[in-house]
Amino acid sequence: MNEHEHDWTIEAKTTLFDLKLGEVWAYRDLLLLLVRRDFVSFYKQTILGPLWFFIQPLFTTIIFTFIFGNLAGISTDGLPKPLFYMAGITAWNYFADCLNKTSSVFKDNAGIFGKVYFPRLIMPLSIVVSNLVRFGVQLMLFLLFMGYYYLSGAHIQISWAILLFPLLLMLMAFLGLGAGMIISAMTTKYRDLAFLIGFGVQLLMYATTVIYPLSTAIEKYPKYSWIIEYNPMTPIIETFRYGFLGEGSFSWNGLAYATGITAVLFIVGIVIFNKVERNFVDTV
Repeated sequence: MNEHEHDWTIEAKTTLFDLKLGEVWAYRDLLLLLVRRDFVSFYKQTILGPLWFFIQPLFTTIIFTFIFGNLAGISTDGLPKPLFYMAGITAWNYFADCLNKTSSVFKDNAGIFGKVYFPRLIMPLSIVVSNLVRFGVQLMLFLLFMGYYYLSGAHIQISWAILLFPLLLMLMAFLGLGAGMIISAMTTKYRDLAFLIGFGVQLLMYATTVIYPLSTAIEKYPKYSWIIEYNPMTPIIETFRYGFLGEGSFSWNGLAYATGITAVLFIVGIVIFNKVERNFVDTV
């Protein structure tokens, strides 16, 4: 092997759009190690370990079914209530996890960033990949729910929109990544934002069609439904439900809107991330 094959010259970025993807690829082993670290460190001191992957969405589904489905009587478009909520929770959790963890990447890794060089983009990318493992487990649980209700005679019909699943997965990942990088850069200067993120993401969930269908929001609250419709996660979750369960307000325009917003936030996030990483050690 050429002794200079993996030699790199560390220098200031020439532009804010310089992602140095070649270096990111060269450090792919580090990315995998960070994914493993996130997985092991989070569950090594828990009794149930990875079972929390199943427990969290399962308990959330039960609570939503009891409160919003039974007590509040919110429509689920004719779908079994647990299945309806599980679909929304599965998609929402992946986006929310990417956003929450990426939003604190500078603060959480200041010690590492200040001591050793590697492409800083590795950190947020590792978060997206590690959360993908959790999403895969929760998706499996959702599919088990689907199988149970289908065998029980529930009206479940997989539609052609399931072919859009890879696109939906990318949108959830890059939307959370882009927004998270913007917030992470802002928290290096305005630390109060770190305390608002968890609360803000929870509020955002109620402005997304996780616990109610879009059709119900438009019918019952037409004056405020525009807030939900302009939330980029709404068409993503609606398409997810429509693809897997055959129910939902699918719209090409809505999906195109979500794709555009995701692209803008991701590009802006990359620019701000690259700008802040140059001198963030002085402010964190």
